[in-house]
Amino acid sequence: MKANSTATVKSEIKLFGSTKVMVISALLAALSIVLGKFLNIPIGDSIRISFENLPVIMSSIFFGPVVGAITGAAADIVGCILKGYSINPFITFGAVCIGFFPGLFYRSYAKGKEFTKLLASVMSGHVVGSMIVKSIGLMAVYHTPMKVIAWRVPIYIILGIVETIAVHTLLRNKAFKAELEKVMRK
Repeated sequence: MKANSTATVKSEIKLFGSTKVMVISALLAALSIVLGKFLNIPIGDSIRISFENLPVIMSSIFFGPVVGAITGAAADIVGCILKGYSINPFITFGAVCIGFFPGLFYRSYAKGKEFTKLLASVMSGHVVGSMIVKSIGLMAVYHTPMKVIAWRVPIYIILGIVETIAVHTLLRNKAFKAELEKVMRK
């Protein structure tokens, strides 16, 4: 029995590549929860501005689309449990998309300027996850009106640009990049 549980733990770590990546992904999920559930700016009843997606996007770009998707799902599910919200599968799937698509796009663009590559990657997650999937979930489950949903487009365009600048700044920092490369070494 003990050998079987050890094998399970090792296979879960292999999904992340290393224990360091798994721990940093968990920290990024926790940061996402804090930014999204506790440090958001509510605007009216149905709109809020937060940088909850930034740590999920960072996880995706730094460690790949699968790790980003897991980080997004974990942040959404644990955040809902902590705040006492019901888990909405559409919103959770949107968080998975926000974690998956930036890493996929970032690895797909071999050429081009780094900022353009990052902007396309970040916006891919927001367009699919925030603007489409989560909006459908808000309309289907909570009956959020379209005039409220429409505000999500400019909000996530602006947030996407700010998040791109943040990730770009981190990746240009030599000390940060050196530490990230240490984490990526097995």
